[in-house]
Amino acid sequence: MIVCEQDTAVVILSYNGRHLHESFLPQIVAEAKGRYDVVLVDNASTDDTLAYVQTHFPEVKTVHLPVNKGFAHGYARGLEQISAKYYVLLSADFEVTEGWHQPLYELMEKHEDVAAVQPKIRYYKDRKMFEYAGAGGGFMDKYGYMFCRGRMFFDMEEDRGQYDDTIEVFWASGGCLFIRSELYHRFGGLDDELYAHMEEIDLCWRLKNAGFRIAYCGQSTVFHVGGSVISYGSPAKIYYNFRNSLILLTKNLPAGTLAWMLPFRLILDGVAGLRALAGGDFKQVWAIIRAHWNFFFNAGKWFGRREISRQHATVSEVSCVYPRSIIADYFLRKKKKFTDLDFPVKGI
Repeated sequence: MIVCEQDTAVVILSYNGRHLHESFLPQIVAEAKGRYDVVLVDNASTDDTLAYVQTHFPEVKTVHLPVNKGFAHGYARGLEQISAKYYVLLSADFEVTEGWHQPLYELMEKHEDVAAVQPKIRYYKDRKMFEYAGAGGGFMDKYGYMFCRGRMFFDMEEDRGQYDDTIEVFWASGGCLFIRSELYHRFGGLDDELYAHMEEIDLCWRLKNAGFRIAYCGQSTVFHVGGSVISYGSPAKIYYNFRNSLILLTKNLPAGTLAWMLPFRLILDGVAGLRALAGGDFKQVWAIIRAHWNFFFNAGKWFGRREISRQHATVSEVSCVYPRSIIADYFLRKKKKFTDLDFPVKGI
């Protein structure tokens, strides 16, 4: 067990990530002094990642996992071996900035009902733009579709200071997730069955069902390379997007809402599949078919996990849910930015 000296453990999960650590670890370590401990969880790398970090960054604590079973499993097993008041789950392809930690830490210290928070996430390769994985905070629409401020589907906004606020959100990005360790473990942490997509949304949803708040803090900024685990738009990404969406609904919705939403989402998935078929995108069609097959084949498992998740639910309705269809607003009404929506945010 690694017992951290500081309140916060910045935990970086790495698989063959030496090239990323060469670029990003120096700044992470430089910012750490007196603020947080840095822990690298090596997810069974086959290169010299672990040896490189141990040699060049002796102040970084390390955990070695002998088998790689995906992103969520790696964090689940790694965090079992780390003791700190707060965890920051920081993906290896993130660049931090000067002073990034303090606003997040102060927010968590001030608001005990905030379970987790994310910073502003901008794109490493086009630094003025928001980035796909989290952007300016995550939300969900009434039909269970996820979206972000600063990123509506594949339309990214330029950061002009429009999201420099601190607000409540529905979910915080798992790429840079600042979370209370006690709550992380009490509520079961990341579900390793989700592998590498939406696992942080599932955890945030469970926390919100238990009455806790999730936050976005615009006074802290990080940069994300993106696509390092599963590339955007790939068949694997499509598969996990469709499959894991259904799992999240099954695990976290109240029974009455699940009874109508799950069939409705299955129909919409079928429509998406027909559109892909008409467009000749057979890889997407096959990914959707595989996602549905896996979901139904393992339905007993998902409903079993639902029983566990719903044991902690204490509220009947969660906040930060957009009361309309984000798909209809985006594709039909041409609302391409969060500010185009009639959806007020709640400050913290």
